[in-house]
Amino acid sequence: MRDVAEAGLKRAIGVHQEFLGSGLEQAVAAAQLISRCLAGGGKLMAMGNGGSAADAQHLAAELVNRFMMERPGLPGLALTTDSSVLTSVANDYDFKEIFSKQIKALAGEGDVVVGISTSGRSPNVLAGLGAARQRGLATVGLTGRNGESMDPLCDVLVRVPSDETPRIQEVHAFCVHLICELVDLTLFGRSQ
Repeated sequence: MRDVAEAGLKRAIGVHQEFLGSGLEQAVAAAQLISRCLAGGGKLMAMGNGGSAADAQHLAAELVNRFMMERPGLPGLALTTDSSVLTSVANDYDFKEIFSKQIKALAGEGDVVVGISTSGRSPNVLAGLGAARQRGLATVGLTGRNGESMDPLCDVLVRVPSDETPRIQEVHAFCVHLICELVDLTLFGRSQ
């Protein structure tokens, strides 16, 4: 058992190290874009499925409540949490539209939309990013190595150099924390 655990941890460390060279600049660019939107009075809207939904909710919660320091709440909204909206849209229209309909109804000028998909091929995330693009909103994507489908829909695309969903999600969790830390630093002059 220990050998399996050690191998998994070594793979995780390896992906993080590779991300340091190949993706960190994009993660910083995402934080800068999000900071500009929030500083300008916009809100962040995040979306994803499964573990990526949890990451979207995590990001929104850290903004609304606090990250590592006391500060005023920041406007963050996870589009994954309203079960009545999600199920009514999926039932009346299509599951693909659960995020795009919310963006069309709730997004305003100056907002930023964050789409999270380990594969980069989630139809509802792509549709949500497309709706954001149509409205002229800033867009950020978090994905894995093969997330090129998200590229034309994102102002900033953060790609994790892995094909393994758990490894991608581990780096996405780091990115959520990094974004929050850099937003606090940018908006409040400190992050702790």
